[in-house]
Amino acid sequence: MVIESIINPTNAEKHPWELLFIGFLYASISVIFSLWIFKDQASLIMVFLTSLVAVPLVYATFKLEEKKDTIYKGERSLLKQHSRAIEFLLFLFIGFILAFTLFYLLLPSDLSKALFSVQTSTIDSINSRVSGNSVFGAFTLNRDFTSDTLKTDLTSAILNSSFFMSIFSNNIKVLLFSFFFSFFYGMGAIFILTWNATVISAAIGNYFRNAIANYAGIFGFSSIFSYFHVFSLSIMRYMTHGIFEIAAYFIAGLAGGIISFGIINHDFKSESFKNVLFDSLSLMMLALVIIFVAALVEVYITPAIF
Repeated sequence: MVIESIINPTNAEKHPWELLFIGFLYASISVIFSLWIFKDQASLIMVFLTSLVAVPLVYATFKLEEKKDTIYKGERSLLKQHSRAIEFLLFLFIGFILAFTLFYLLLPSDLSKALFSVQTSTIDSINSRVSGNSVFGAFTLNRDFTSDTLKTDLTSAILNSSFFMSIFSNNIKVLLFSFFFSFFYGMGAIFILTWNATVISAAIGNYFRNAIANYAGIFGFSSIFSYFHVFSLSIMRYMTHGIFEIAAYFIAGLAGGIISFGIINHDFKSESFKNVLFDSLSLMMLALVIIFVAALVEVYITPAIF
């Protein structure tokens, strides 16, 4: 009970930055215990332990946010109040990612592969279905209005649209998982989000190692600052759009948690329950808009920058 009692939602809303370090601590301890006790199943055990230690904070947060529905009037005021919880939960999640990524990079290669074996398989499976390189690397757009160029532009636009729909539909599935897991299992959303943190960390680690090899082959590395440059580039490569996705998943999880607590605490016909239901639906609509923006950023902006 010591670790999870470090902070509560009220203090977290006042000092959201602290959740970055707490998230890092939660994930680090979970990785160490996973490798120490459950080495062969560490890929999933570290997700379970990280989720488990975060449950008290997330539970108290959802409970507090549901209570706000009976205190604050007006959806704009409620969204402003909920945004504080989303903010510190995002910092918690970023702390997870930083810890998992560092373990991926600093552990010996064989141990790192074992720790992230399931996550790596998931990434390979996603890449086999939808390859960003095949969409963005196959065409170089220019503005010469020849028939060949127009065909290339048209083909690229079609492929980009197909890629966008694939990304958007996949994100919608995760969004719904976050809502329903939170609704039916209470704290189920934190498991989905922690799992996503480990997958993102494995992707960042892979990108970092590949970038290091490419940069070293072309330019060489004269100082440790070169490594920090590539590390920050790796983080930004996935968090440019990932921050929108994770925010949407937390909002969906919050919506599921709020309505779950609302069902427990209020009569279906009461005015309080109607407020909870309306607030939950508003949060889901907001999450859908953010997921749409995230897909646009991932398909059209991230590849242009990185």
